Amino acid sequence: MNGFRPGVLPTLVVLALLPVLVTLGFWQLGRGEQKRELLASYAERRVAEPLTLDELQAANDPAFRRVQLHGRFDAAHSLLLDNRMHEGKVGVELLQPFLDQASGQWLLLNRGWLPWSDRRTPPAFNTPEQSLSLDAWVYVAPGATFQLHADPLNAQWPRLVTRVDPARLWSELGRSGFAYELRQEAGPGAYMTEWPVVAMGPEKHLGYAVQWFAMALALCALYLYLGWHNAREKHHGSGHESTQHY
Repeated sequence: MNGFRPGVLPTLVVLALLPVLVTLGFWQLGRGEQKRELLASYAERRVAEPLTLDELQAANDPAFRRVQLHGRFDAAHSLLLDNRMHEGKVGVELLQPFLDQASGQWLLLNRGWLPWSDRRTPPAFNTPEQSLSLDAWVYVAPGATFQLHADPLNAQWPRLVTRVDPARLWSELGRSGFAYELRQEAGPGAYMTEWPVVAMGPEKHLGYAVQWFAMALALCALYLYLGWHNAREKHHGSGHESTQHY
């Protein structure tokens, strides 16, 4: 034991930080695996034939499933999802309630991305008045969106929001509606509909995991070096004192 003297404080620091760094590394690996499974599910379901709305509601897992709809948009209750980027340009995504005429079911349909470079004027968009037949797919976010403040209720329309909450909207409007956002495919009434499924791909999570594990390894290496260095200094000091004594 005389060959290793790291000291009390460095030992406490390592005991506190090392489990955190290793845990964060494995957490990033887990997130990367979740994203891989999510993208695989998305790729498989996005090439499948679209379902009817009744078939979609009967599905145990509706995420990324395609659906055929026929109905009208509710232009009076438009939502503008803020801070959406596309090819380096800032903008919003336009979401509107859509009444499917065959089932009588309300859905919150994302019509796509709109540019909004000048905040002094509202984004310009048009809403078809006639009934439309269109295809869409169910979007289920891979994780909860963190925000400090909830979007206010009873704000003026069109309403600028920072997150999509269909259940909250249906409750406010007194309607029975589908629980998830649907994203429209290219077609009548659609704007820019090229969304990434995830903001961060699996490879980035792997990169972050490597960084956390590297930090843990560096911490261990520094701890070992400090322990051996202190022991060597202690040994040299003891030898010097012995020489002076004799």
